[in-house]
Amino acid sequence: MKYAITGITGKVGGAVASSLLGAKQRVRAVLRDARKGFAWEDRGCEIALADMNDAAALTPAFKGTDGVFVLFPPIFDPAPGFPEAGAIASALRDALLAAQPAKSSVFLQSEPRQRDLMLTQLSIMEQVLGELPMPVTFLRPAWYMENCSWDVAAARDDGVIHSFLQPPRQTGADGGDG
Repeated sequence: MKYAITGITGKVGGAVASSLLGAKQRVRAVLRDARKGFAWEDRGCEIALADMNDAAALTPAFKGTDGVFVLFPPIFDPAPGFPEAGAIASALRDALLAAQPAKSSVFLQSEPRQRDLMLTQLSIMEQVLGELPMPVTFLRPAWYMENCSWDVAAARDDGVIHSFLQPPRQTGADGGDG
């Protein structure tokens, strides 16, 4: 079996690829920058160069694989209406339709779309890719423990953990809005 992995140079994509390589599976590293592929090539990965906005480049990167792991690239300053997320979702959809891998996993940190916020772009991705005719798995981790490492110094020095996470929705005793 062969798997195409996007985001392979990061923690999540790298962990997926390392796990597959450890299980003696074949991995195609999908990268934007060829220089970042040398270490993965040394580990036995095939290298494919493609930008997440480029369906024509993504198609051969995904072609001939049994599965594709997509890690949505962060867009920290999206334009109103999230056109960047829509463009990436469309490119991925077109490439996956053309390449026809057996299955896909899309790693999203998303929530159901109730209002526009940064995670809305991931909901857009889920909506577009959820219409594919092949099996797609959406993975939605709530938070990464390594993100807490940023808080250690402030917690130790000031006794405060700063957070920009949206507060949880409060409900009344009956479970309704309170």
